[in-house]
Amino acid sequence: MTVGEQVRFVIIRSIGNFLVLFAVFGVFAILGPAIYYEAIFRIMQIRGVSFAVATDEVRQEEKNKKTPGFADVVAGPKEQILIPIDTLFSIMIPKIGASAKVFANVDPSNEKEFLPVLQQGVAHARGTVFPGMKGNIYLFAHSTDNFWNVGRYNAIFYLLKDLKKGDEVVVFSQNVRHNYIVRDSAVVDPKEVSYITNANTGQELLILQTCWPPGTTWQRLMIFAEPK
Repeated sequence: MTVGEQVRFVIIRSIGNFLVLFAVFGVFAILGPAIYYEAIFRIMQIRGVSFAVATDEVRQEEKNKKTPGFADVVAGPKEQILIPIDTLFSIMIPKIGASAKVFANVDPSNEKEFLPVLQQGVAHARGTVFPGMKGNIYLFAHSTDNFWNVGRYNAIFYLLKDLKKGDEVVVFSQNVRHNYIVRDSAVVDPKEVSYITNANTGQELLILQTCWPPGTTWQRLMIFAEPK
């Protein structure tokens, strides 16, 4: 092999290695939040970690504590406490260790309005009712405009797929705690909006919505929970 051929070989190999590393980095940049939450949940299951929602006394001692992080799950106690981020409006799901602020009256049909909100937490759909009222309480999170933008949005609802009938969901609204039990789940078309347009009818029903499959906008995964 001549010197020129050796140089070309080194250049081509270097470019190839760079492209592979770039692709790997791109995958983690896109799916990082989802991978993070999935890893935490699987470690929780292996270690037998469980969560309970804090009492009033504990909340005063540990204000503003967010969803438990990787270190909490790996090395923390097996029985941990979830603290509501904001008792004016927040949601906690003990099974998946989730705790997030909820932003009220967000237009689910206006991307310019709801996408910035989903970078921070969970959105409450405008036109739907609030906890304690008859009708549908519609909360949504982890929506994306494109697959490559999934990493930009809060992945707090990524693990909704792991909720089963009988799991607990707690929502704080106006400093009052509301307890719900998961009743059912469904995958629906994005055009299915009857739960929003007919939100003021029927008994109280909490609806949690995220994109399905994760990282796409093809369909919607919906979790239905009733007052406990």
